[in-house]
Amino acid sequence: MLYFAGNIRYLRDKLEISQRVLAEGLEIDRSRLAKYEDGPTQAPYELLVKISRYFNVSIDLLLTVDLRKYSLDDIVNLSDNRIVLPIKVGKTGENKIEIVPYKAQMGYVTGFSDPDYIEGLQHISLPFLRNGKYRGFPAEGDSMPPFKDGTYIIGKYTEKIIEMKVGKSYLLVTRSGFVYKRLARIGENSIWVESDNKVFQPYEISSYELLEVWEYEYSLLKEYDVLDFTDGNVKETIFSLKENIIKLEKHLIR
Repeated sequence: MLYFAGNIRYLRDKLEISQRVLAEGLEIDRSRLAKYEDGPTQAPYELLVKISRYFNVSIDLLLTVDLRKYSLDDIVNLSDNRIVLPIKVGKTGENKIEIVPYKAQMGYVTGFSDPDYIEGLQHISLPFLRNGKYRGFPAEGDSMPPFKDGTYIIGKYTEKIIEMKVGKSYLLVTRSGFVYKRLARIGENSIWVESDNKVFQPYEISSYELLEVWEYEYSLLKEYDVLDFTDGNVKETIFSLKENIIKLEKHLIR
């Protein structure tokens, strides 16, 4: 209930309605609503459902996210109300892409559902990635050539397993960390993945183990230290990255 009181006040102000109007819509006394907005009183479940339906905002968002920080139009509310992905957009319309550092894999596994944690990640912008939600993850090992240690995989968020396509490459966030693999097939309660390096055998990942799926879009090569980017030099660096990505794509086509 950390953000509940502030969220009710914020949503009511956003719709420009009074406490009396909201209370009537929820079929409660105005004085009772005032207690919820002041914070000391917690709303029962049946009232949470009413408030959620009134504002068309999930209970999960009402209770766990400070809605004042994000535009509701730019929030991706994931299945089962697990987490939210705020889509940050720059002045020229390009998405802000969070970069997960190499040494923070397990931190991400435990913090990916915390908007404050995600907001604390450094980010870059790639002007040619605009539609969808993107995030950057470190690639390790030699199972997916030509990507080696030091490469960052930029993935586009995939909400449902059924949206995945056999033969496509994905950055998969599991309870054990990150893996970058190609989808081999989709089972009833799991997926099978394989490496482009055939030394490695295909294996199964259960739906329980799978936390997030990000479809491969681009990569940032090793010679660029992504985590040293600052707001002052990102734009200049982006053009170099774009040239580098084009070279990589040509290499893959050959």
